[in-house]
Amino acid sequence: MKYFSVVIAASLKFFAGPITGFAVGLSWYETALCSAAGMMLSVLIFTYLGKGLQTLMGRWRKGPSKRFSKSSRMAVRIWQKFGIIGIALLTPFLFTPIGGAILAVALRVPRQSIFLWMLISGLSSGFILSYLLYRMTFLQEWISK
Repeated sequence: MKYFSVVIAASLKFFAGPITGFAVGLSWYETALCSAAGMMLSVLIFTYLGKGLQTLMGRWRKGPSKRFSKSSRMAVRIWQKFGIIGIALLTPFLFTPIGGAILAVALRVPRQSIFLWMLISGLSSGFILSYLLYRMTFLQEWISK
């Protein structure tokens, strides 16, 4: 049940995975792996459901969506400069797993590339964040309160 809670937390917001793993008493590497698994769960679900969700949301909207918001401009700039690698590496920190997967689908990135780069990003971010969290005592004290 501990692993499941970390996976679910990380699938919604990546930073929640390491914090939840620490709070439930997992080791840093278990936390890292569960966080990466949570990110990949979101990526898997939203990569396969992405087009359907776009169509469904389009039906519910009353008017046309705002094409050039501040966040969409930022995402397009990242896409133009760095491609799927940039989107994947920034997903844990900036876009959330759900947002990164939906963005990659909207940009018509092939599924294999999405899965590969999101996995690399999830594992590296998971290990780095978990290790740092478990080594920084002031963060541990803040979470334990």
